Amino acid sequence: MESKINPEVKEIFSYIPEVIYTQENLAAKRNEMSEMFAGIAGSLPVNDTVLTSERLVPGADGDPDVRIKIYQPRVKNETLPGVLYIHGGGYILGSADMMDPALQQLVSELNCVIVSVDYRLAPEHPYPAPLDDCYAALQWFSENAKELGVDSARIAVVGPSAGGGLTAAVCLLARDRKGPAIVFQMPLYPMIDDRSMTKSSNEITDGRVWNQAKNQFGWEMYLGGKGEVSQYAAPARATDLSGLPPTYTCVGDLDPFRDETIDYVLRLTQAGVPTEFHLYPGCFHGFEEYFPAAEISQRIVKGYNE
Repeated sequence: MESKINPEVKEIFSYIPEVIYTQENLAAKRNEMSEMFAGIAGSLPVNDTVLTSERLVPGADGDPDVRIKIYQPRVKNETLPGVLYIHGGGYILGSADMMDPALQQLVSELNCVIVSVDYRLAPEHPYPAPLDDCYAALQWFSENAKELGVDSARIAVVGPSAGGGLTAAVCLLARDRKGPAIVFQMPLYPMIDDRSMTKSSNEITDGRVWNQAKNQFGWEMYLGGKGEVSQYAAPARATDLSGLPPTYTCVGDLDPFRDETIDYVLRLTQAGVPTEFHLYPGCFHGFEEYFPAAEISQRIVKGYNE
């Protein structure tokens, strides 16, 4: 794999440590991730043009309230589009807090209001808990759009990796439940297929990146040993993709999710869903987050921010 990595970052890539996830070390790895992102956020200047707040909104019936973070321009001169943002982390890691700098910047660039979901994580809360939290946040966002200065007919759903899988699942749920209108979906390099049957899901084994072993572990934790797997748990299993929102997605050619993303794009297109797709050579999973200054990383980010 290393010989195929984008030449701009090949030397730096060799310094990335290998990481193994187990149920025993998961809490420690979550803490390490939180500390890393808190350090990054603390080193950046405060974005005074964006107002950041948080609140609890009602969860699904019988579920606890869902914590969300809201990012909005401090000054609004018009009704704005909205973005429901769902963080990544293999269904087992991450939080809404780690995305503060990126989402504040996105609000400044796009002049929109973002609601970011701090959904429950597996294995403590396997499927459908994370999806239920995200769908509850979408419902709240749609119902309270006017209060936030948002046009409820212009809410998009966006997320990378597991957040991309949840993005795809939320859009399937909204279609099938005749729920809130979603104007656009952006499941970036999405984690949507639990079956590990594609070539790419098995050929990426380097322990420095999201690979076959980590992917299998993430799915085992998320599915919680359930027998039959729903299309809402693993959206690649959906047989009918018609009626979904216009879609943008991208993936690197060294990402385990390459083939499932390409198949998803093909089937969206065949179902009549307007779809834009980019395949980036020499890029592994979450490449642009590891090396944000790299030219290809900036192209990736520019591609999904336009």
